[in-house]
Parts: sequence; C-alpha cells; structure tokens
Amino acid sequence: MIELIRLNGQPFLLNVMLIEQIEAFPDATITLVSGKKIVVRNDMKEIKLLINQQFSQIGLIGIHNEVEGS
Repeated sequence: MIELIRLNGQPFLLNVMLIEQIEAFPDATITLVSGKKIVVRNDMKEIKLLINQQFSQIGLIGIHNEVEGS
C-alpha cells in the first residue's frame, strides 16, 4: 500500500496492485483495474517513486547492478 493525498487534503492508502494507469490532467488521475478513477494531489513522479519503492519492498522489483566490463 502507498499513502496518497486526495484533492481535499485527506490521506489514504492505495493497493498498488489495483492500479491500471496514471495520467496528469493536470492533476494526477489514477485509474484502477475496476475502472474507478481517483484524483490526487501527489504528482506523477512522486507516485511512480512510491510504487517502485513498494514493489521493491515486496520483492517484485529486483535491484539491478551492472558489472563493469560486461
């Protein structure tokens, strides 16, 4: 779960596995797999960072280190 802020200033937790897409209109609009849309104060870069951190934390994204000379 990631913590985001609704337009009215209220924080909420969102299950990242339910996110289908994120767009900026200019506010960040999150479309869930159910089709429901949520508009938040957070910008797209912040949301992307939070999602990537969450996926890394639960082991869905591994850390990739390039080896010199390969």
